[in-house]
Amino acid sequence: MSAPVDAAEHDLTLTTGPAANGGSCVARHDGRVVFVRCALPGETVRARVVADHGKYWHAYVVEVIEPSADRVDPLCPIAGVDGAGCCDMAFATPEALRRLKGFVVANQLARLGGFRWLDEDRAVAEPVGVSGATGWRTRVRLHTAADGRLGFHRYHSSEVITELGCAQLPAGMVDGLNERTWPPGAQVHVALDDDGRRHVVQTGPRTGRRAATQVIEGDYEAVQRIGQRTWRVPVTAFWQAHRDAARVYTELVAELAQLDRGMTAWDLYGGAGIFAAVLAEAVGDGGRVVTVDTSRGSSRAARAALADLGWVSVVTDSVRRALMAQRQRADVAVLDPPRSGAGREVIALLAEAGVPRVIHIGCEAAAFARDVGLYRSHGYTVEQVRVFDSFPLTHHVESVAVLTR
Repeated sequence: MSAPVDAAEHDLTLTTGPAANGGSCVARHDGRVVFVRCALPGETVRARVVADHGKYWHAYVVEVIEPSADRVDPLCPIAGVDGAGCCDMAFATPEALRRLKGFVVANQLARLGGFRWLDEDRAVAEPVGVSGATGWRTRVRLHTAADGRLGFHRYHSSEVITELGCAQLPAGMVDGLNERTWPPGAQVHVALDDDGRRHVVQTGPRTGRRAATQVIEGDYEAVQRIGQRTWRVPVTAFWQAHRDAARVYTELVAELAQLDRGMTAWDLYGGAGIFAAVLAEAVGDGGRVVTVDTSRGSSRAARAALADLGWVSVVTDSVRRALMAQRQRADVAVLDPPRSGAGREVIALLAEAGVPRVIHIGCEAAAFARDVGLYRSHGYTVEQVRVFDSFPLTHHVESVAVLTR
């Protein structure tokens, strides 16, 4: 259990080492590991220790004494130690940040998954589309401060910074939202859809066991398109935040699945069924696709968007229960689990079901690496790994593994 330390007595001059998972760099002080936030590898910094976990400390940079050549003026005007936690890596060049993300994934795969992907100096995250490092986000959730204004949380804090100029957001996305007062405890979801319309939906504040939902602008559902197919997805439900991610990932899944007509595919943690759509096209009406998600809103969107594909079944349930109920083995399973990963039980069920080919997508490097290690413990071989910079200006990364046996 962590304990606070006296920051005034723990300002250290450190030389930072390699990047760690979570956006910090590793440094050492008198034999103790220090995870330093707002630093880049190879810098000399003055850092303030803010948490003592016994064998290691957490700190943040208060002064850069010798900067890395990869350091730039922050690309997000509201982020930083004293600002919002939205863009925690906005002080690195986009090219350098992609190298850091590749390094972190390679390191986590080696340490937690027992798999050597690439030499860490050759592992680089790929850009997603051509949007660049700023203005790429199409969905955002804002929080309410005590004064009724909207904003972003500070890094790992409940405090809300009521500035909305985050560099991830395209022009106009949040215009005018702080010209009104919002009820304390409310959250505001904003989506820019593929028709160019803005939708604003308020959830909360919670009264009793329920949180009311109110459409403030536009509609409750946003129009999203991939290829010739249209989805109407609740603004409060999951859709890829990066404007190009849904298209890039569906094209990748279609390529990696290697399905033939008449085969069976499972789309697990399937959300609105964007992968189910391309899997269904591959197997044809003689095949079968099952897409599973716990979200009722996402499942409704999937049923509506895929209504013409009679060989697709949309299941609203946990992936564990859905797998236990399946009687027909899949030729391919696609998984896009939450940040915590698929975990031991789900991966064991896939192995017991004899699924010969798995496409596993992970949005947290350590959880992704642990899941890869679990597959390997069940006899799967890692055929391919791809890493994507789906969240520019942040430490977050999306990874894809193809596993076969």
